[in-house]
Amino acid sequence: MKITVVGAGNVGATCADVLASREVANEIILLDIKEGFAEGKALDIWQTAPINQYDSRTIGSTNDYAMTKDSDVVVITSGLPRKPGMSRDDLIATNAGIVKTVTENIVAHSPNAIIIVVSNPLDVMTYCAYLNAKTDSRKVFGMAGILDTARYRAFLATELNVSPKDIQAVLMGGHGDTMVPLPRYTTVSGIPVTELIAEDKLNEIIERTKFGGGEIVKLLGTSAWYAPGAAAAQMVEAIVRDQKRIFPVCAWLQGEYGMSDIYLGVPVILGKNGIEKIIELQLNDAEKALLAESAESVKSVMDVLDNMNANA
Repeated sequence: MKITVVGAGNVGATCADVLASREVANEIILLDIKEGFAEGKALDIWQTAPINQYDSRTIGSTNDYAMTKDSDVVVITSGLPRKPGMSRDDLIATNAGIVKTVTENIVAHSPNAIIIVVSNPLDVMTYCAYLNAKTDSRKVFGMAGILDTARYRAFLATELNVSPKDIQAVLMGGHGDTMVPLPRYTTVSGIPVTELIAEDKLNEIIERTKFGGGEIVKLLGTSAWYAPGAAAAQMVEAIVRDQKRIFPVCAWLQGEYGMSDIYLGVPVILGKNGIEKIIELQLNDAEKALLAESAESVKSVMDVLDNMNANA
């Protein structure tokens, strides 16, 4: 089993480190455009193997896609990180060019690979990868919902003073300020969260979740990496081990939820074939309205990419 992580920055290196320590694959390739960067990160990770007691081998490469040949799963983290005051949409032109080049190179060497996109702006970069991969949409999807629900669950665990292990949640829509947390589908060890927390406090947590990425950017001066890297690794593990996990994932909709030709966060079953099934929840009118609003926002950014491609 072979996994490639493109982009050896904070998110990519964290993803590779988690994959290695969990022994998800025999070989993990870390690739970056910066000379020696991926090699250094991969070597550092490999030197933790005797300490953390695992056998997965991490290998770094400077822009040599031949090293990625026959990868089973590829995680794309390449692109510029957000800076304070910068919206995800500001990144589209530069990062679309990067994701296009990376995707074309990956597909050339690993035509059957499943591709997970982490680059921002997430929804439209996943769309960009899909356009350039020219493969089944079930094999090209984005990591957003796992990260967003992790933040939501972490905030709830803090407020309720309970273990985050016991909190289950579903979150839909675009990655960013228009995401749609679903309190109706949020439980603590099977107990509806609405029975354990006041409505106003729950709404505060939902709002904090929506701007969770921005909160970290303000604190650090750059994007988060521990949680995004671990979230991407969890998706890879579900695929490699064919776990049939149910996760919120940025997926290509073709009629689901009454929407078509859009990448949007929805619950799916993840297994060896990538997205095995998109799960359609029975949303109420208020939830449908929020999802439609989020979809409209995502579609507007996708249109920007389409117009860029048309004018290229």
